[in-house]
Amino acid sequence: MKRVFILVLVAASFMAQAQVQTPAASPSATVSTVIGLTDVKVEYSRPKAKGRKVFGDGDAFVVPYNHMWRSGANNGCRITFSDDVKVGTSDVAKGTYLLFITPTATDWTAILTKDLTLGGNDPQGYDQKNDAARVTMKPIKNAAMTEALTIQITDLTADSKSANIEITWENTTVKIPVSVDYEKKVMASIDANTKLNPNNLYTAASYYLENGKDLKKALEWITVAAAERPTAFWIMHTKAKIQKSLGDKAGALASATASKEQAAKDNNAEYVKMNDDLIKGLK
Repeated sequence: MKRVFILVLVAASFMAQAQVQTPAASPSATVSTVIGLTDVKVEYSRPKAKGRKVFGDGDAFVVPYNHMWRSGANNGCRITFSDDVKVGTSDVAKGTYLLFITPTATDWTAILTKDLTLGGNDPQGYDQKNDAARVTMKPIKNAAMTEALTIQITDLTADSKSANIEITWENTTVKIPVSVDYEKKVMASIDANTKLNPNNLYTAASYYLENGKDLKKALEWITVAAAERPTAFWIMHTKAKIQKSLGDKAGALASATASKEQAAKDNNAEYVKMNDDLIKGLK
């Protein structure tokens, strides 16, 4: 009897766990990147057009003009920032927000709300007092058809200070601009980490050179770093560039020559050429 009871329990457990799996109608997706020093993550569900008209005027469309849309399916779209950022021109504190969009024939409005309880209630219970940011965007018409809603983080600038959260579905794309200010964090990190480690001095000096800061301080740092690691040709090359920027051609020539000689010993053709180019620019 006991054995039969155990077999019944095992069978019941198996039946409870066994489920038929089918593809989700709106599969979940996550996209993330780092802008400057800030982690940006977007979590959303991807509805498909399935032959329907998506954006337009009237109830025949999946997302009618002049109606708030949860920017996805299921529980909508969540955007998380690890630091304070700007969305459009609005200051947005670090944290997680729900994204709603109101499309029109000419302009679209993106809304970040602090009220995460809204979830997929598209947009029941929405209260403007909970807005963290509002951004007006111009829709971009695409020749190619995008079947499933697609959100990407694009257009990261060379200085890594801004990017766009790009939303594409059917034949339309809109972009929400996000910008960051990492200067305070970088300066605090430099202050805390350049006391003892020569590698940190090199990194700090390079940052100062690339961002047009106090080059005399950068030269102090890079000189100590180069003395600690005399065979590090990349450090000496950076020292040469700092000296050139300070107008010290003789010092820059000496540093670039030393960097080139060490790079040649280490069979690093790239730095040999970089130093050759730097030396030519000094003559």
